[in-house]
Amino acid sequence: MQDYQMYIDGKWCDAESGERFPSANPYTGLDWARFPKASASDVDRAVQAAHMAFTEGDWPRWTASARGAALVRLAGLITENSDKLAEIEVRDNGKLFAEMSNQCRYMANWYAYYGGLADKVEGSVPPIDKPGVVNMITYEPLGVCALITPWNSPLLLLAWKLAPALAAGNTVVIKPSEYTSASTLELMRLVEQAGIPAGVVNVITGFGTEAGMPLVTHPLVRKIAFTGGEAAGRAINEAAARDFKKVTLELGGKSPNIVFDDADLDAAVPGAISGIFAASGQTCIAGSRLLLQDSIYDEFVDRLTDMTRAAVLGDPMDPATNISPVATKAQHEKILSYIDIAKAEGATCILGGNAAQPEGSGGYFVEPTIFTDVRNDMRIAQEEVFGPVLSILRFHDEDEAVRIGNDTNYGLAAGVWTNDLTRALRMSRRMQAGTVWVNTYRSTSYTTPFGGIKNSGLGRENGMEAIKEYLQPKSIWLAEPQAVSNPFIRR
Repeated sequence: MQDYQMYIDGKWCDAESGERFPSANPYTGLDWARFPKASASDVDRAVQAAHMAFTEGDWPRWTASARGAALVRLAGLITENSDKLAEIEVRDNGKLFAEMSNQCRYMANWYAYYGGLADKVEGSVPPIDKPGVVNMITYEPLGVCALITPWNSPLLLLAWKLAPALAAGNTVVIKPSEYTSASTLELMRLVEQAGIPAGVVNVITGFGTEAGMPLVTHPLVRKIAFTGGEAAGRAINEAAARDFKKVTLELGGKSPNIVFDDADLDAAVPGAISGIFAASGQTCIAGSRLLLQDSIYDEFVDRLTDMTRAAVLGDPMDPATNISPVATKAQHEKILSYIDIAKAEGATCILGGNAAQPEGSGGYFVEPTIFTDVRNDMRIAQEEVFGPVLSILRFHDEDEAVRIGNDTNYGLAAGVWTNDLTRALRMSRRMQAGTVWVNTYRSTSYTTPFGGIKNSGLGRENGMEAIKEYLQPKSIWLAEPQAVSNPFIRR
């Protein structure tokens, strides 16, 4: 059992109450670590530290270039420690080491990219229609930002928030998921080594009601960046609106993965599997609705089922494992309940549909599950399961594919498989989604904006657009001294 501490104002500390809570290894089902259980008073300590670091001390005097250099140093430290960070992620959320190792190495690019971007944010001097006046537009940091991260990819999704927030000159308080706090705390050791001043980055651990919401509603917090479920996102948005805080919300998805009859099935079948069964379906961009054109439906389902059936469930540290456990006991139970709902609604389970228990494991496994005879009005096709459960739907032509694909409250992502370039462009325009992949799936980059529409969230992460989410424009007017003929009339 490993005991962790929170990180506030450059110091390691416990919760004021002294209370702790455990975290279980999803593969073994056994508790492996304990974390401080933060309350509103701990949140206040962290926010006050971040506010002081923003208004006083070294950080506000650092140039943008100095901030960028620190982020580049952090990127190098992450690269050097990527396997160690990946091992902790696996222990925390049960994902494949092969994936997490690659993810942690790739994650370093976010800090390097925004490190390079830190001193490239330029203001402007627009032409003004008033003689003797110069107007300058500058961009300034917001202040204290609350970064709230989920359990499926804690460090990567933190990088999407932390790197642009620091590049813009803000200070932050991070609240990782109560299920996966360890890797974020380990990252703080690298933040220290990179030379980022005390108080600039703080981490509290705990639960949503006791720590998360007090962080969201704290009067000194000016921005909230959240990745998680729709219900929590709605609550955060409503609470933030009361104090006019800025928000970025990356919420759920029920993404359509659409395969036309002219697609290369040798690419599309593995693409469909990657879209839903990679990471045991625990991704917001999961292609959980597979739309197949009539003429290829039977062949595609047969090939998909055969390839999925060969997937190996087991130890996420074993390179031979394809399917790892889901991250939490609660999520395990939720996924199984959705499988029961789908069966009750009349969907046909052609593969999987049960809990699994690979030899040597005591954890939270669910068999890769495929449903056919799915109607788009079924709950299994409309609600986010967040697990290895695939719904397959038929379509006849392009118009029907668009109608079914867009018939959801979500709009995070969509996939299109076709060798017809004009169709690819046409479908990309018609799909109501923040990201559309053509002949690929589940790709993201630090250079490209990511986010959703409809109930999938607000704002964008990654790319040039993300740093704007952490800045506010200021208009500065410089006038030559001159006599004012009538001070009661606006110039």
